[in-house]
Amino acid sequence: MPSTRRRTVSASTEDGPSQERRSGTFRRTSRVRSRSPSKRADASLTDNAALNKPQAAANATPKLNRRGTRTKSAKRDTLSAFKSQRHPLTTSSPHAIAFEKPPFTIKELRDAVPSDCFVHSTTKSIAYVVADLAMAGSLFTLASLYIDQLFGETAPLVSTALWAVYSVAQGVVCTGIWVLAHECGHGGFSASPLLNNIVGWILHSALLVPYFSWKISHSKHHKGCAHMEKDQVFVPRLRSDFPARMRDRHHREIEEHGLKEEIEGDLFENAPIVDLYRLCRQQLFGWPAYILGNASGQRYFSWASHFHTTSPIFSQSQATEVVLSDVGVGLTLSLLAYFSYTYGFLTVFKLYLAPYLWVNHWLVMITFLQHTDVRVPHYRGDEWTFLRGALSTVDRDFGLLNLFFHHITDTHVAHHLFSNMPFYNAQRATQAISAKLGKYYLHDESPIFLSLWRSYKACRFVEDEGNVLFYKR
Repeated sequence: MPSTRRRTVSASTEDGPSQERRSGTFRRTSRVRSRSPSKRADASLTDNAALNKPQAAANATPKLNRRGTRTKSAKRDTLSAFKSQRHPLTTSSPHAIAFEKPPFTIKELRDAVPSDCFVHSTTKSIAYVVADLAMAGSLFTLASLYIDQLFGETAPLVSTALWAVYSVAQGVVCTGIWVLAHECGHGGFSASPLLNNIVGWILHSALLVPYFSWKISHSKHHKGCAHMEKDQVFVPRLRSDFPARMRDRHHREIEEHGLKEEIEGDLFENAPIVDLYRLCRQQLFGWPAYILGNASGQRYFSWASHFHTTSPIFSQSQATEVVLSDVGVGLTLSLLAYFSYTYGFLTVFKLYLAPYLWVNHWLVMITFLQHTDVRVPHYRGDEWTFLRGALSTVDRDFGLLNLFFHHITDTHVAHHLFSNMPFYNAQRATQAISAKLGKYYLHDESPIFLSLWRSYKACRFVEDEGNVLFYKR
C-alpha cells in the first residue's frame, strides 16, 4: 500500500460527527458540523463555546465563514473550535467558564463615585506640570554639568554608570510628563479645551508624540476598548495569524507541520530566549512602531500611520489636526538635529535619546499590562458594550512609580469608565468603584516585570470566530 494513501476511520459520537484520521491525527469535517443541529454535550468545550448561547433555529440567519461555506452562525461555528494536543486547556479557560456579564450600568457606577471627583482644578493641574518639568530640568542640568566633567576622564566606568542612572531617572520623570499630556487629550487636565490642547501639544511634541493624531486614535480606543473591530491598540492576534506553527481550528494539516511538532512543540516557539528577544523589541520600539506603522493596532488594508493625512485612522476633516501634530514633532526633531550638529550626537543621545527609550519602555509596559491579561475578555458584535469594554482593563501596582506616573497605572479602570475625570481624583474614584464592582474589578499586585513576562507568554491569540473571546497561548 503506498505511503501517501489516506486511511479513513468513521466513528459515531453523541452529536453524530464523522472523523477521519490523517497522518495520525483526527479532523472533524465541516459537512457534518453544518448538518448537526443538536447541542454538543462534550464537557471539554473550549472557552468561546462556553460563552456563546445557542440561537434558536428559526431566528438563525445563514452566514458565510472565512472559507466561504454556510454555517448556522458565527456562534455555532465556535463550538467546534480547534483544541491543541499541546495545550488542551489554555490558561484562559477557567476565566472563560466563569465569565458573567456585569450587572451594572454606567450611571450606577458614576453614582458610586463622590461628585467632587469630577471637578477640575486648573491650578492643581498646572502645579503637576511645573513639578515634573522642574524635576526633568534639574536632572538635565546636573547630568550635563557634572557627570563628564567630574568623571569623564578619571573614572569612565563611574561616568557610564551615572549616565545610565540618569537615563532611567529622566525616563521615569518624562513618562510622568507624557501622562500629563495624555490627560490633556482626554479633557482631564482642565475644563478649558483650548488650554488642554496647548499644554498637550507642547508636552507631547517635546516627546516626539503627534499630539492631535494620537488624541484622535486614542479616543477611538476608549470608545471601542476590547472590541475586535473597533479598538485601536493591543488588538489581539488571531489563531489564523500563526499558520506556520499550528494547525487551524478545523484540524486541517498545514504544510511542514506534523504530529511530532504538535505534541512536542516547536523548539523555536518554546525557546525562552526567543520570547525574551521579542519582548525587549516590543519594549524598546513598540511605541514608535505603533505611531509610524500601527503595530498592534486595528487591522487596516492600507498604511495606517499617525503622520499622514490619508491614513485610514483619520477622516478628511481631521487632516489639519494631523498636520499640526506633524509640525510639533518636526520642530522637536529640528532642535535635536541642531544640537547634534552643535554639541555632537553622543551628547544628544545621553541627554535625550537614552531617556526617550526608557519612556518608550514604560509607556508600552503600562499600556500592555493594562489591556493584556488572561482574565481580560474581548468582544465581537452585539456582545460588546461600552461598559464591558471599559471593565476589560486591569489596574496594576507599580509601587513607588505609581506616584511618578500620576497613578495612571493603578486607576486605569476608573479612567476608562470616566476618562475626562481629573487624574488627581482617580484614586478616590477607584476606591469607590472597586467596592461597587467586586469580582468584576480586575487588578494585580504582582511584581510588574513578572506580570509582563507572564502576560506576554500566556496571551498569544484569540479565536477567529466567536463573540466573547479570551486569550490563548
